[in-house]
Amino acid sequence: MRKFTFATTAALMASVWGGAALAQETREFEVSLPLGPESHQAVGVLKFGEELERLSEGRLTIRPQYDNALGAEREVVEGMSFGLIDMGITSTGPMGGFVNDFMLFDLPYIFTTADAAYAFLDSEHGTALADKLEAETNVKILGWMENGFRHNTNNVRALNTPEDLAGIRHRTQESRVQVDTWTALGANASPMAWTEVFTALQQGVMDSQENPVPTIYDVKFYEVQEYLNLTQHVYSPAPLMMGADLFNSLSEADQTIVLEAAAIATPVQREASQQMEQDLVAELETLGMTVTRPDLAPFKERVQPVIAQWKDTVGAELVDAALATAP
Repeated sequence: MRKFTFATTAALMASVWGGAALAQETREFEVSLPLGPESHQAVGVLKFGEELERLSEGRLTIRPQYDNALGAEREVVEGMSFGLIDMGITSTGPMGGFVNDFMLFDLPYIFTTADAAYAFLDSEHGTALADKLEAETNVKILGWMENGFRHNTNNVRALNTPEDLAGIRHRTQESRVQVDTWTALGANASPMAWTEVFTALQQGVMDSQENPVPTIYDVKFYEVQEYLNLTQHVYSPAPLMMGADLFNSLSEADQTIVLEAAAIATPVQREASQQMEQDLVAELETLGMTVTRPDLAPFKERVQPVIAQWKDTVGAELVDAALATAP
């Protein structure tokens, strides 16, 4: 039988007390957002913070950092990877530069309804994508929140057909797939960092950009863009993420709390995003934008070669699975 001395007993008690202290740790997490406090992204992040605080009985809280205060999206992903930033919500635009599979969300007209996108992201495919990102970048996806369907705005003309894009200088995210897509549609496409876009449009360096309706409203693109064209060409997730080292440093109980808070907040954010999509089109029209609802068939036809070109790079099985996902 093992004999416990004073030293071993003290060590055992210290270990128990230390574990209890770790489980009861108070922590505030900084969370980066590209948009402001009234955005659809903020709805999700604030709900996550509310649930985090509730489930931890006030020990775990967040401090949102709005409007790219901690850096542009790629910088934020890299910051979480290196442990310089706690958490962040971003588009998937920069992620294809880390993991080819994420270029799926740059391919045009892969998802045609939000329910189809949710079914895909909430399946084993979304889990596999999250696991691959964590393995490659040391960043953990906590929940698949959304930006929504992206639409074109420009300051030249309404888009009724792809031919209307001729000669338009269009800004894309820093994605080769997006450049190829808009080139196929007839625009003069160039990548540009998000933080430079509004000024480029304001000064006439660029004519055109594309984003979900809530983002167009939040950033006030209506001040520098006349036409809103509901092209719905790409579904854009906005995953809520956390540095994997930071997540793994938490006690098992607190890891569970973080994941549960994200699971509760994700559908709330998605619902808010979809409601804002519906409500804000009319608001943008009131603010002076000309809204066009083009026939999407010619746009879809024009970009089929882009899908074929990139399918093997992204992963043929992944692309086929996304295309086959029923809402």
